[in-house]
Order: sequence, then C-alpha cells, then structure tokens
Amino acid sequence: MHTHHLRPTLEMAGGTAFHFTDEPLETVLQRAFDAAGGKDVRIGGGAAVIQQYLRAGLIDELHLAIAPMLVGHGERLFDNLGDGIDGYRVSELVGSPTVTHAVLVRR
Repeated sequence: MHTHHLRPTLEMAGGTAFHFTDEPLETVLQRAFDAAGGKDVRIGGGAAVIQQYLRAGLIDELHLAIAPMLVGHGERLFDNLGDGIDGYRVSELVGSPTVTHAVLVRR
C-alpha cells in the first residue's frame, strides 16, 4: 500500500498481507504488477492518491462510482491534474437515482 504513514506489514486471515511503503509511484505500481502475476491491479484511495497516479500517466482505466450526496467538504478528484486527464475518454456511463458509474479509458 502506498502511504505517507509507514507501518508494519498487516497480515490478514487467509494469507493476504498488506505492505506499507512510501516509495516512488512507479516502484509501488511495479511491485503490484509483479505480485498480481498478470492479473489486473487496482489503485484505491482518496482523491490525492488517484491524482498522483493520473498526473504520472499510470492509470489505464478509471472506474468512478458517483453517489449524489452533499458532504460539505472533501477533495475534488479532477483538480490539480495539469495534463493528467488529457487522453482519456468516457467508455461507459450508467446511472440511476442512487449512483452513476463512469468508466474512463486511455485513448
């Protein structure tokens, strides 16, 4: 897990282990690809984490689940990206009164 708050490895029942690191994005992502053994790698986190990976051009597909609620504060996902969002297109958009799913893919 890419973090600003280093901590010991967290071992879960069933054998899953979470390793916490503050290494460069590319290093963390390469470790995730290696551990995934050819499977998809998903990046989770708040807006600041996703922004870092978008600015670095490291996200191929972005799935957004947008719930219509007002929280009064928080980080805006698409702020401070520079050219980080250029080159993406919406490939899927499905909505309902409770949630909208948008999938952005690299062109």
